[in-house]
Amino acid sequence: MTSDTTIDLTTDTEWKSVTFGEVVKDVKESEREPVAAGLEFYVGLEHMTPNNLELSEWGSLFEDDVSFTKRFRKGQVLFGKRRAYQRKVVVADFDGICSSDILTFKPLNADLIPELLPFIVQSDAFFDHALDTSSGSLSPRTRWSQLKDFPFLLPPRDIQHKIASILNNTELTIRGYEQSAERLLKVIDVISVNYLRQGWDGVQLGELLTDLQYGSSKKMCSESEKTVPILRIPNVVDRSIDLSDLSHTELSDTDKDKYHLENDDVLIVRTNGNPEYVGRTAVVRELPPNTVFASYLIRLRCDSSKLLPTFLHVALASPRVRRTLRHEIRSSAGNYNLNTKGIKRQVLPLPPLKDQQDFVDEIEGLYTKHAELNCHAEACKTLKRSLLNHLLSGNCDLMGADA
Repeated sequence: MTSDTTIDLTTDTEWKSVTFGEVVKDVKESEREPVAAGLEFYVGLEHMTPNNLELSEWGSLFEDDVSFTKRFRKGQVLFGKRRAYQRKVVVADFDGICSSDILTFKPLNADLIPELLPFIVQSDAFFDHALDTSSGSLSPRTRWSQLKDFPFLLPPRDIQHKIASILNNTELTIRGYEQSAERLLKVIDVISVNYLRQGWDGVQLGELLTDLQYGSSKKMCSESEKTVPILRIPNVVDRSIDLSDLSHTELSDTDKDKYHLENDDVLIVRTNGNPEYVGRTAVVRELPPNTVFASYLIRLRCDSSKLLPTFLHVALASPRVRRTLRHEIRSSAGNYNLNTKGIKRQVLPLPPLKDQQDFVDEIEGLYTKHAELNCHAEACKTLKRSLLNHLLSGNCDLMGADA
């Protein structure tokens, strides 16, 4: 049985063709003594997450020495004007100070309701305009003098409320999935900590491995009959092997054998500009033939009579082992580095193989649920983006069919 569902956004009042500057104000408020003014927090571009209206990070004016003087207020929309392709837009839920690379918007008059403004700024059309008006090669920036000319159709206020409600409900659904995924990661951490402190004998990792090998430093090149696939850091930082951006290199037969990857090899990130990435691992599964690995990775091979690769992978991601691993990471020339000696020194609690497998099954099951939550969140983001662009185009009816 099929029923049609219509969300009626029609009205007797016509939508108006306006420019952004006719209904939005670029707020230019400064505060040179923010702490004395009672402000506690500041926001830089690094605190804004692409495609996420919620501000989940910020800096403390009491802890950090910042030179920002631009003030924003609760409810204003913050837009990252530098590298606009990153799509950084948030709604401020507190008063604070922000970077000069952030523009602060609020409705200019009663023609535009505050609830709709962030979604207008998130629309593809607005970002296309921001990108088209950006200048500069390394750090392209757009300006208010150009953004104010962005043309769009403004619905009557009653329709604005309906559109904002639809999009806000979608946003709340996305946040619900993301928050559930974050909570599940905390549950995984607690389970891992409790399991690994059960009193298993600790063994240095060097005694549990049959091989540690740095990757190839050969340059990448275009794919040809002479090249082989090569895994790099982006292919392994998210707990599993990601083949969506696979590079290639040309190696001698000797080096092909030396850097060859097999199922159950564990790859660990040894060098990165972000210390959180160093020490991340992935277990090799079903790679293209002759795949090798690059120099910023280390290949670990486990003694299968003592240690399961999947247990090593899960254990190295646990808070307890991550803490001890950080002591082995050294900083040099803006990068954080881990070497084979530091890896070998890690002490792992070592349960019997069957217990290792039971623990891995439990944790991997939870990671599967975590991936499902993230998939739901991404699907909702895709839906929201489609809805947003559709609803702000002047297309008033949404038709759906429910089986």
